[in-house]
Amino acid sequence: MRTLLLAAAAACLAACSNAALPQTASAEPAARAEPAENEAIAVFAGGCFWCIEAELEEVPGVRTVVSGYTGGTTPDPTYQRMGDHAEAVEVIYDPAVVGYDQLLEVFWSNIDPTDEGGQFYDRGSQYRTAIYVLDDAQAAAARASLEANAKRLKQPIATAVLPASEFYPAEEYHQDYYLKEPDRYEAYKKGSRREETLKEVWGTQ
Repeated sequence: MRTLLLAAAAACLAACSNAALPQTASAEPAARAEPAENEAIAVFAGGCFWCIEAELEEVPGVRTVVSGYTGGTTPDPTYQRMGDHAEAVEVIYDPAVVGYDQLLEVFWSNIDPTDEGGQFYDRGSQYRTAIYVLDDAQAAAARASLEANAKRLKQPIATAVLPASEFYPAEEYHQDYYLKEPDRYEAYKKGSRREETLKEVWGTQ
């Protein structure tokens, strides 16, 4: 029965933009997480932030991942009024446990970097991919990983490496969406053909 429900939901929830606001959800922006002295920040835009958040939160050494908006000029963006921002995630991690290079590997493996028009079923500039770097070391690592993946895929890479700008946390109901709304989340993943596309791009089984 659960499989049938997921299949039915996938037909109407194939896009991140079709998310329904849960009845008990707060539409207020989530609180901004602050790194401790021993922690660092990484910022990635990889299409719908639900999935990138879920994958990065599983990485040992990552304390928290916040979904939000960045990369644009629109003041105080919201989910309904994102303007020229991209959906993105801010990762707070312990570099003594997980390196920035490792986070980059997780990021790349969860996007289609050859897609200029969005990610999977989600289309539009708000779903563009980018690595927002906070310092020279991150910039060098990000560019090196981009060049390596361009050689591996033998295709032009649409993912940009850009200086980080202000990050705006998304509404509370978007945070940990995969935990709060597991059926909706699984229906979105299935309907978007995310897993199939990633296998096609990266040649994984």
